[in-house]
Amino acid sequence: MTVPVKLAVAGVGNNISALAQGILHYADAVAGGADIDALPGVRRGSIGGLAVYDVQFVAAYDIDPGKIGTELYDAMLRPPNNYPRLDVRLEPTGVTVEQGLTDSDEHAGPLSDQIVRIAESLRAAGAEVLLYSLPTGLQWAATAYAEAALAAGVAFVNCTPESVGRDEQLSTRFIAAGVPLIGDDLASHLGTSIVHRSLLGLLAERGISLHSSYQLNLGGNQDFRNLRDRGASKRDSKLNALAKAGVQLDRVDVIPSAGFVAHLEDHKVGYLNIEGVGWAGTPVEIDLKLKVQDSSNAAGVIIDLIRIAAAAVRVGEKGFVPAAVPLLKSPPKGHGAYTELEVEASYDSLAARIA
Repeated sequence: MTVPVKLAVAGVGNNISALAQGILHYADAVAGGADIDALPGVRRGSIGGLAVYDVQFVAAYDIDPGKIGTELYDAMLRPPNNYPRLDVRLEPTGVTVEQGLTDSDEHAGPLSDQIVRIAESLRAAGAEVLLYSLPTGLQWAATAYAEAALAAGVAFVNCTPESVGRDEQLSTRFIAAGVPLIGDDLASHLGTSIVHRSLLGLLAERGISLHSSYQLNLGGNQDFRNLRDRGASKRDSKLNALAKAGVQLDRVDVIPSAGFVAHLEDHKVGYLNIEGVGWAGTPVEIDLKLKVQDSSNAAGVIIDLIRIAAAAVRVGEKGFVPAAVPLLKSPPKGHGAYTELEVEASYDSLAARIA
């Protein structure tokens, strides 16, 4: 019998709601006789022997007073979260949301003491993986949660554009401790960045010279509200995701949050424009609109990242795991440092060593 991933989460927002409800959705489908590899929205039915529903939540941290002290499934449905309620049965997890890290709450104590508290909580919960899913722009929090995971000997997955996996000193310490560190910034299942990158690469491949390009994103969840003021790291990460041989990034602009539109709720709308020059200087232009359920788009990738991290823990792999490269916008050393063969070999190695 497969032992589920013991998962702790930092931040109980829409992404966690989408992840948790999706896990139950697929568990119900398979229990009803469905083939997990044939279900929509699943890229890999199994990673290291772990199916998409082989996840057990064991700890959760947040700073919202309305979520602290609340059962995890209740907390993830509370406003300002606005991910839709799926048709799944939400039985109690036994996990109560704990006080998360804060640099401004005088009652929480010094940050170093808080890190020790989180590390002790992770150990007590038996967590294998800590998933960091706080709002963009909180570098101090990303680093502090990574420190707590390191102290507890727990794998760390960074869903945000903050520099954690790319932090060479931190990465060196995770390697020395024999702990996996995966980041940074998840590349959504089908987001504007991956579509944009593919189209820019197509132009370069077909000999069309890039004149200019832009990407605009709109949404109505808390992430988009936050990005209005803290979008710098997200912009850099999106540009990292567009990097590809032959693409001139100096002619590309990205606006991660072109606007917070409340009625869009958890939907994201992305607009792409690409202008190129073809044979004999004739113009080529692409205009595209992409609309997705934003947190589902994230959860479909998060489920793979946490399984990669858990599998790495179980085989004793340390530091960054190349299997995660296609799932990230800003992996350490950039996308160009890894070949497709290396990525697939990493997946195969995790599965073979567990088997």
